[in-house]
Amino acid sequence: MTPPDPALVEPAAAADALRAGSAVVFPNPYPLTSVVAATSPDVVNTAKGRPADQAVALWLVDDERWTEFADALDLDNATRGLARDLLVHERLTLLLPLVTARVPDWASPATRDGHALVFGACWDPLRPILTGIGHLHVSSANRTGHRPAATPAEARAMFPPEVHVLDATDGSPDAGRAATTTLRVSRHHGLAHTRSGAQDRDHSGPDAYLAHLHASYSAP
Repeated sequence: MTPPDPALVEPAAAADALRAGSAVVFPNPYPLTSVVAATSPDVVNTAKGRPADQAVALWLVDDERWTEFADALDLDNATRGLARDLLVHERLTLLLPLVTARVPDWASPATRDGHALVFGACWDPLRPILTGIGHLHVSSANRTGHRPAATPAEARAMFPPEVHVLDATDGSPDAGRAATTTLRVSRHHGLAHTRSGAQDRDHSGPDAYLAHLHASYSAP
């Protein structure tokens, strides 16, 4: 009998790997591709085969992490709330402006030019794995030069053995998945499109997607 691939891991092993400082690939709900996460940004970069000092997004997976981070934002209260909604409900990646003096040390690896790169979506089945882990850094699950993995099998074939891959899917089609759309947020509900992705592709263009968001979230 062929033994199971030890690198396709169950939830408990994925949590243990994160606590031990390793990188783990996690699925996202359709239409998003997978992500690779770790408690250290350089571990994420090494897993992806890119320079260790490259900026890596923060993964704010719960209200506690968001509250801890939000005090550093250079946003009015209404726009801070909009940003949280876009992270959680739209599952976007956001560039959020910061008050430099308030930026916590753990957020610095995600910060460039006064903005932090932030991902806030968390597929519900992952919450028991990620709760209590601490600060997380995250990026698309791909090696440099490759498309992001849509399935655990694709991730396992792409990443080296020391990167763990959670054996889970949401049961939706593998085809048609993409990495997240990225927006830059500014005061007074300012939104600017910086990277196309899964969320905006069904609209006629970036401006149409931004109009959709303004209408959906009552942004003026």
